[in-house]
Amino acid sequence: MSRKEIVTSDKFPPAKGPYSPAVRAGDFLFVSGQGPIDPTTGEALLGTIEEQTKLVLSNLRTILEGAGSSLGSVVKTTVYLTNMDDFAAMNGVYASFFPEAPPARTTIQAARLPLGISVEIEAVALVE
Repeated sequence: MSRKEIVTSDKFPPAKGPYSPAVRAGDFLFVSGQGPIDPTTGEALLGTIEEQTKLVLSNLRTILEGAGSSLGSVVKTTVYLTNMDDFAAMNGVYASFFPEAPPARTTIQAARLPLGISVEIEAVALVE
């Protein structure tokens, strides 16, 4: 059985709690839910759903690439929205990050997300 490896970097947004940004286990990478956190300031971006989604997916890409993976290797995501009325706008930005062979996905409405953010996305990816 493979051991788990905690993946961290100063290029990732800082964790806002007692969790790891990502964990590698064998050929899989499990990325914790990412919010629209500016990686340089550690502050949440509370702009439009499009702006938040773009930053979330940019942060996700940074973590994946820092761990030896990529958006193209993502096999599953879970998207949490505080308002399902934002689905179409989030989906438009999401589609631009996964233009071909998008991963499996679940999208759910959460009553509330940390720091007042509107979107959070977690992912499971293959390590290349």
